[in-house]
Amino acid sequence: MVLVLCIGDLHIPHRAADLPAKFKELLKPGKIHTTICVGNVCSKVFLDYLRTISGELHVVAGDFDEFPAPEQLVVDIAGFKVGVCHGHQIIPWSDPDAVSLLQRQMGADILVTGNTHRFEARKAGPCLALNPGSATGAYHVACPPSSPPPTPSFVLMDLDGSKVTVYVYQLVEGEVRVEKIDYAKGATQPV
Repeated sequence: MVLVLCIGDLHIPHRAADLPAKFKELLKPGKIHTTICVGNVCSKVFLDYLRTISGELHVVAGDFDEFPAPEQLVVDIAGFKVGVCHGHQIIPWSDPDAVSLLQRQMGADILVTGNTHRFEARKAGPCLALNPGSATGAYHVACPPSSPPPTPSFVLMDLDGSKVTVYVYQLVEGEVRVEKIDYAKGATQPV
């Protein structure tokens, strides 16, 4: 069993002052094996904070980051090939066909992207595509001013053999809500 934190689109300090306190309480060092960040952390100071959460940090560059990072990467974690890309490069943003194409190009069992600031999980053939949303609930420039702000969220993945259990943490009306989603590696439908 390997626990992986998927987080991103923080936009600290430009659009948010900090990670919500209730999320910081949950993200204590020593419990999470690996952190995957889809970018738009924005500050090196907060990037250093992410390094304290787990022993391993994999981060890609968002379009607002102030530090060097790769555009995309593929990491092997617990027998899964995990592709990571911020998502501003996917045209149209979050389009299922474009996401599936990138996933195939990267050869990823799981593709983790960001950019839209909204949580999303879907099967793309035998693969899983995840967007952990914005951990701070930072606004997205493409959303109309009349739309509600993004719900702060992050994802914990439990990788165990060929099974992936996704825990979605969302801050709704000041309370943390957790949703669980199960997937099996190579399956065409959720478990």
